[in-house]
Amino acid sequence: MQTEQLIEFVITELENIKARDIVTIDVSKKASFTDCMIICSGNSSRHVRSIAESINTEAKRKAIKVLGIEGNDVGEWSLVDLGDLILHVMTDDIRDTYQLENLWAKDQ
Repeated sequence: MQTEQLIEFVITELENIKARDIVTIDVSKKASFTDCMIICSGNSSRHVRSIAESINTEAKRKAIKVLGIEGNDVGEWSLVDLGDLILHVMTDDIRDTYQLENLWAKDQ
């Protein structure tokens, strides 16, 4: 699956499960481990876990390889590694703390 198709798939799934404040950042010129990051918010720890689990389940249904999921045990943040795309799902407080958009979007 091309990166653009992967982005479209993830965004559609995020919208279906009511993720908020979805941001896509092209990091292909800054990182060697992925081409794109998508950052979104969940309403609660339970919602963050649910979003990550839903992406994992739907990716597997579409035969998209999920390389790993991190942080889902706590639920304040979760990272889903889809290879060419890394998904960060966070509660609002954690998202405000780490400000990944500012870190990765600088100089774009």
